[in-house]
Amino acid sequence: MTQRFDIVISGGSFAGLAFARALTWALGDGIRIAIVDRSPRKETTAPDARAFALSAGARRMLDTLGIWQAISNAAQPVTEIEITDSSLDAGIRPVLLKYDNRLGDEGATDAEPASSIVPAPELEQALYRSVADAPGVTFLTPAEIIRFVDTGPGVSITLRDGSELTASLLVGAEGRRSPSRDEAGIKTIGWRYDQTAIVTTIAHERPHNARAIQHFLPGGPFAILPLPGNRSCLTWTEDAGEATRILALDDATFLAEVETRVAGRLGALEVVGPRQSWPLEMHLARAYIAPRFAILGDAAHGVHPIAGQGVNLAFRDVAALSEIVVDTMRVGLDPGNLESLGRYERWRRFDSALSAAAFDGLNRLFSNDQMLVRAARDFGLGLVDRLPGLKRRFVSEAAGLTGDLPRLFKSEQL
Repeated sequence: MTQRFDIVISGGSFAGLAFARALTWALGDGIRIAIVDRSPRKETTAPDARAFALSAGARRMLDTLGIWQAISNAAQPVTEIEITDSSLDAGIRPVLLKYDNRLGDEGATDAEPASSIVPAPELEQALYRSVADAPGVTFLTPAEIIRFVDTGPGVSITLRDGSELTASLLVGAEGRRSPSRDEAGIKTIGWRYDQTAIVTTIAHERPHNARAIQHFLPGGPFAILPLPGNRSCLTWTEDAGEATRILALDDATFLAEVETRVAGRLGALEVVGPRQSWPLEMHLARAYIAPRFAILGDAAHGVHPIAGQGVNLAFRDVAALSEIVVDTMRVGLDPGNLESLGRYERWRRFDSALSAAAFDGLNRLFSNDQMLVRAARDFGLGLVDRLPGLKRRFVSEAAGLTGDLPRLFKSEQL
């Protein structure tokens, strides 16, 4: 028997769950949503060493949706950021750029932090719990969409087990390898980097003082992201061949590699989390919509992690698309109509493309060890350090509070 829903979401991770929460929070029992995911329901989360630098805008969205309260104790506000640029064996790593990472007046201790570090498992579990028992949400897991067809008045969806669904709108949120995006015929443009991301968690002797540190090393950026207590998440980009060597090391030798990069800043270290890695790439979807279909999050754009903005871009997609869907349904219109979906594409596509290009450029600039290039970028960092107004602008950009903001990013009701 065919099951009927208003919205079907393919993908039950961060973006898909957040989108479902925004819709149910705004429309309550008046909307019927199916979440289709290849993994079982997420009562427990698979080991995940990642931590996200959530922007102030994303945090405001989560707070408005009633999710931030569930993760606030696991979150670490970042009040200061330091940037260095040196070779790996440099005896001294001078700080070239330092700035207050709080919004408002410089040095205001009660100001809102522009970003907070949140462990990935805590964020995913809070998102899952926010919709797990919602009356209008049905989880279809483990399951996978193998095809869908625009029928005019709706979209007809077939799952791998032969089950059939119908909906007004299908949303692809499966991540970078999005089967629904491919089924819709949406192409992507992008490339692979000869780099690998490595992530792990360390405990350290000295306090981090809510300071995030970004070392620009020849292989790529090495970020020390503070967590509650004397712990930090290391998010580290390395040449692919060097990363393979590092990941194969025994625990003691791996720790020595970490100590070389941390450069004594935090005292004695201990690795307290798993090592994880993934190859890096950049991609952008050529379109964000098709008839009765839209994509968001990593299905729409995959960016280099140099600025830690991937999940923030995804949540901005969520805020924009949920605002459009809610406004459309409240006036009794079809949420899958192409005019409304076109608004979403125009709203989000340019911003995502601009961000991806900027992060790609930063990676190419700072992963270059040529002497003249290093001298030029160090001069540029030093110049920015002497321009307080420009630093405040950077903080506002990183906080996700510039441009045409969705209402949820402004702590407003849908």
